[in-house]
Amino acid sequence: MLKTKESWLNWYDQPSLTKKVLGSNFLLVVFHWYVMLSTFGAVLDMVTDRISTACLLVVLSQLYKPSLIFLSLLALDIASHWLQMYSTFLTGKTSHKDVKDSSSWLFRAYYGNRMFMAYCCVSCEASVLYLILFYLVENQTQKLVDVISSNLQKISLLSLLMGSSLFGWAVKQIINVIQMKTASDACVLYDIEKKHKN
Repeated sequence: MLKTKESWLNWYDQPSLTKKVLGSNFLLVVFHWYVMLSTFGAVLDMVTDRISTACLLVVLSQLYKPSLIFLSLLALDIASHWLQMYSTFLTGKTSHKDVKDSSSWLFRAYYGNRMFMAYCCVSCEASVLYLILFYLVENQTQKLVDVISSNLQKISLLSLLMGSSLFGWAVKQIINVIQMKTASDACVLYDIEKKHKN
């Protein structure tokens, strides 16, 4: 873990600044829900989501071991969304959320129900924020499993919120895998159709 004063990642020495940055991230999440009414807004939504998720996952990769978990989640997030956006472009759809033709019921339920999608997205952000706040408050261990299990064993409102957000977080990761597979399939089908036309 980086603990030198020369490090760019010395935010844990400034908890009030960290709270402001995390609060700003939450406000960005709320803001982009209102901006998605235009094409530019939809692109801005995707970009701000990926950037904020990337930043938070990189911070977690510096705090907890094994850090490869968070970097793998970052790669999955970026790859699945980039493939989804590109396959949307190739198939001529107007929105990356148009998944009516998907064979996965979970994928259709996620994009078809705004409340379910919002729950999963907020759960992802909340899970990351809980892990950062637990680290700032307790700072007892860098082992991710120990932090999650010790906080879930405590009977409190925060542990109940973390438990429910972990479920939404897990569903979102499953959605990312499904999204990456279906988007990859769409790109392959596009290539096959293009080859047959020639």
